[in-house]
Amino acid sequence: MDAKTLCLGVLLRGEASGYEIKKAFEEGPFSHFHQTSFGSIYPALNALSAEGLITGRAQAQDKRPDKKLYSITPKGRSALISALKIEPAPDVMRSDFLFILSFAQFLPPRRVGHLIDQRIAWYREALERMESCACTNTVPAGAAFVRGMGIAVYRAAADYLEAHRAELIAEISESATLVAE
Repeated sequence: MDAKTLCLGVLLRGEASGYEIKKAFEEGPFSHFHQTSFGSIYPALNALSAEGLITGRAQAQDKRPDKKLYSITPKGRSALISALKIEPAPDVMRSDFLFILSFAQFLPPRRVGHLIDQRIAWYREALERMESCACTNTVPAGAAFVRGMGIAVYRAAADYLEAHRAELIAEISESATLVAE
């Protein structure tokens, strides 16, 4: 999904600054399945504004420069709906954690166990946040569905790591012993 479409999606939920759009992808409703950077957000906002798909207004702040807030226009809403009708790209899993674990045989078993324990804790904390959200009755059906799928994926990942942690550590411990002999 391109940055312009991502920005329109956030703005469909309400007026936001570039910073608030970025936060939606860092810790907000899109943080578990998409990311974008200021380097792509601000050029996208400029292009969307030039195309008449969004408008911007300055909001005064105490002891700080004015904040620019963006709103989606009816033309922008139509553009977003058109973009949502395009076939999505396949999901891509990018994970430093999984890359490192694919070479677990080169790491001390204690380090591998620590990495897995950290990731389990990360998943469990994310699940707690997602499950404690009091927003279930206030979000549209699609957003609630996506939240539920996110919970299912994170729970499955944490459960898999917990169930298979010991066997990975045993295998790399055994191969380290064989190499040492």
